[in-house]
Amino acid sequence: MKKRIFNETKLVIASHNKGKIREITQLLKPLNIEILSAYDLGVDEPIENGNTFEENALIKSSFVSKKTNLPSLSDDSGICFLDLGGEPGIYSARWAGQNKDFKLAMSKIYENLKNIQNPTYSCYFTCSLSLCWPDGHHVTVSGSVYGKFAWPPKGKKGFGYDPVFIPLGKKQTFGQMSPEYKHRISHRHKAFKKLNKLCFPNLIM
Repeated sequence: MKKRIFNETKLVIASHNKGKIREITQLLKPLNIEILSAYDLGVDEPIENGNTFEENALIKSSFVSKKTNLPSLSDDSGICFLDLGGEPGIYSARWAGQNKDFKLAMSKIYENLKNIQNPTYSCYFTCSLSLCWPDGHHVTVSGSVYGKFAWPPKGKKGFGYDPVFIPLGKKQTFGQMSPEYKHRISHRHKAFKKLNKLCFPNLIM
């Protein structure tokens, strides 16, 4: 894995997802740097035509870094269901449609699972983070957390599919957990721990 220590004073989060921007900004707060986002800067979203979370994360970070001439951090994440052959996977956001209606997306999963004989309801969240510099150097890592599907959705503290995901060994959905607690056990946290070793050695999580 390529390594480069991050010494810059500005970082652009390559996202238009306000929930994701808020969560990543909170995780990066100890760096005491200026954190911007593609949404704030009016940078369009690139076409995500990769076949994996890591490929799509790199597409976003490299696109935004080139557009802004600043280092950029992207997050490509989603939920995968074993009963559905890994779907929605990299298409998790697209299941929510153009209006990013995750209530609709969660309902789609529920309807699909109803058609499965003896479903296990096993699923996992995956997060791929890609940090890219304007010179093209990048570091890309991934983390996953496993759990079970819960219906009906519960909790309003998270975003996306959080209200239907209960991590293994827990009784609450991500949507019911405080952001601080979720940060300590999430797929994003696991990916950040890997990224920290390679780029942010002084960022304690």
